[in-house]
Amino acid sequence: MQDLIAFLETNLALVLSNRPHLRFAFLSGGGGFLVGRYLLTERVANLESRIARRDEEITGLKAKREAPESEPAMVPIFGTTLV
Repeated sequence: MQDLIAFLETNLALVLSNRPHLRFAFLSGGGGFLVGRYLLTERVANLESRIARRDEEITGLKAKREAPESEPAMVPIFGTTLV
């Protein structure tokens, strides 16, 4: 970053005198930013929905872990009762 600042300090007059090139650089940079933002919007929305679904799965698994179902024994034990 310091190199860029030093370059601009020494060549500011040259950069400002080339206004068409400066305009083209800003327009192409801004256009690239907008196109990239448009193309990545779908990916961001997809990742957000995956995070929300995973959060729901985690809460479901935590609820299932806290209240386990009592299952009867697979081997019958005579003389006992099911609690």
